[in-house]
Amino acid sequence: MNCSISGEVPEEPVVVRTSGLLFEKRLIERHISDYGKCPITGEPLTMDDIVTVKTGKIVKPRMVQTASIPGMIGMFQNEWDSLMLSNFALEQQLHTARQELSHALYQHDAACRVIARLKKERDEARSLLAQAERQIPMSTSTAVSVNASTVVVSNGKRAAEDEELGPGAKKACPGISASIIADLTECNAALSQQRKKRQISATLASVDALERYTQLSSHPLHKTSKPGIISLDIHHARDIIATGGADANAVVFDRPSGEILSTLSGHSKKVTSVKFVGEGDLVLTGSADKTVRIWQGAEDGNYDCRHVLKDHTAEVQAVTVHATNNYFVTASLDSTWSFYDISSALCLAQVTDTSGSEGFTSAAFHPDGLILGTGTAGALVKIWDVKSQQNVANFDDHVKSGQTGPITSMSFSENGYFLATAAHDSVKVFDLRKLKNIRTFRFDDSDTPTNYAEFDHSGSYLAVAGADIRIYQVASVKAEWNCIKTFPDLSGTGKTTCVKFGQDAKYVAVGSMDRNLRLFGLPGDDGSLES
Repeated sequence: MNCSISGEVPEEPVVVRTSGLLFEKRLIERHISDYGKCPITGEPLTMDDIVTVKTGKIVKPRMVQTASIPGMIGMFQNEWDSLMLSNFALEQQLHTARQELSHALYQHDAACRVIARLKKERDEARSLLAQAERQIPMSTSTAVSVNASTVVVSNGKRAAEDEELGPGAKKACPGISASIIADLTECNAALSQQRKKRQISATLASVDALERYTQLSSHPLHKTSKPGIISLDIHHARDIIATGGADANAVVFDRPSGEILSTLSGHSKKVTSVKFVGEGDLVLTGSADKTVRIWQGAEDGNYDCRHVLKDHTAEVQAVTVHATNNYFVTASLDSTWSFYDISSALCLAQVTDTSGSEGFTSAAFHPDGLILGTGTAGALVKIWDVKSQQNVANFDDHVKSGQTGPITSMSFSENGYFLATAAHDSVKVFDLRKLKNIRTFRFDDSDTPTNYAEFDHSGSYLAVAGADIRIYQVASVKAEWNCIKTFPDLSGTGKTTCVKFGQDAKYVAVGSMDRNLRLFGLPGDDGSLES
């Protein structure tokens, strides 16, 4: 008996009461649930109308092919053939997949190599473009020439020098953009607001401590053939000192360990100015060879020359960094000062002093960053508005006192009120609020020029360097500025060239015309060294 739907012998047979037809139980139940009627007669049908037929266990008959040994062998052969064909197809697919994967990996590797090469070519092109923009003159009679070699120099090696510009050549300077001026203004507002709330550090060295300062160590940093430290700078956070020497080298010195971290070689003449930038991984050097160099700190502690700036036509006398650490200014004996972007090493503006001065010999940014002070070879102090690049004030007090030599250094007090300038005859302190000279400090030895004047970071002390080193306590306009300590010139040259205060005035670093850097402080203080 067969199922009326499938035509096969049912495994679970059921019979419909009304029609007596035989069905497979699972098939008729599905049909009733879907249609609710008999699939043969079409009469309405429910689950209650079907009756299960109880039968013995059904043994399905064998297929015809399995009824004999030859049939079974043929069936096994067919199965084996199908298995081999399937296996062959899988092997072909695997081989194809391997080839595609190998090709894809090769393409990926080639693409990576091409990308790396293109990035390298792009960086080289950008470097050459920046170099060309700095050095191409704006003169139709001058041919455009770009040196194809990149200016990347390791310590001890000089950069490839480009050809000198012809006389009277002008640089292509895009100017100080509105976005840069906004950056300067924003920095000025932030620093001015902080200055109103500024308090003197509780760890600042006291007057009593300064009175007991003595020489802690002396370090021979420069060559004996051309002795003399011309300039120095201190990075307070890292406690490292940079010195610029008459031997055309700059040296980065670690004070706590007493070791030379790096010697910056590349200038051909004396290094007149050296400055740290930001976290100390950049160093700027200006030189009598008319160039400014930007040095990048490397992981091994050395500094590599990344840019050589040749925008001046005479000795570069001063380098000063803006408070944002994004810009810096150089001043030169060619009577110009140049405003640079540090990241691109591009000269954005070059300002010429049209008053007929004999060139700039010193420069410093006001702490707020919108005012630039410059000193001339004719003892005149000029104040500039950085945003407009206009001369807004002049101090001729050195000239009136009979001084005819240069302004050798200048320093703004951190409170923003005072400016100290050093010339051959004396150090003068100006009140920027009233634009007048309020203090004058002279050395007993009139034959030895006053070379340097420097406020400490708190604005509490003023150091003056000449025949000796004197520390003054900064007071108000009306109060007396007392000399609290005098250090003798221990170099034997009778000429101290530069002086800087360490963090919180815990030590004083002094450079002179011998090759030694001298550190003065309290004996036994942490970090003090004995040479």
